[in-house]
Amino acid sequence: MAKNTENNAFRTVDVDQYSEDNYKEEEVAEPSTHGPSESEISSLLAQNKPLDALKHVLSHAPLGSKDPAAKDASMVVALRVLMAIKASMVEEAVGQLDSEARDVLMKIIYRGFEQPSEGSSAHLLIWHEKVFAVSGVGSVVRVLTDKKK
Repeated sequence: MAKNTENNAFRTVDVDQYSEDNYKEEEVAEPSTHGPSESEISSLLAQNKPLDALKHVLSHAPLGSKDPAAKDASMVVALRVLMAIKASMVEEAVGQLDSEARDVLMKIIYRGFEQPSEGSSAHLLIWHEKVFAVSGVGSVVRVLTDKKK
């Protein structure tokens, strides 16, 4: 047996701290937003500014909220905005978003897949294709592994 196997001075990392028994969920403060303003979204869509409406929806998404009514209302508004944007404008809209906004958009797309409405699936697939082309598989993985559903 080698002499160095008895020396454990090289073990400086306490691996027991990473045990599942010691794992504690991070406490996240309740966000103050309760979703996008439906009146403001309607106003932006009436002014033919769907890209501004999309940015507003993504920036005011109730991601950490525990209120299911706020999440459902936000989802209805978000789907309305996504359906208002023509398929030819989707690539331009996705290109104007930053990485974080694209991840939020991907969450909305997957939630739309879970609860499809009349004619939404085909349009959501177009959105998914364009967001995936820009963000790659990382965006999908972040959505599927996110604990804040």
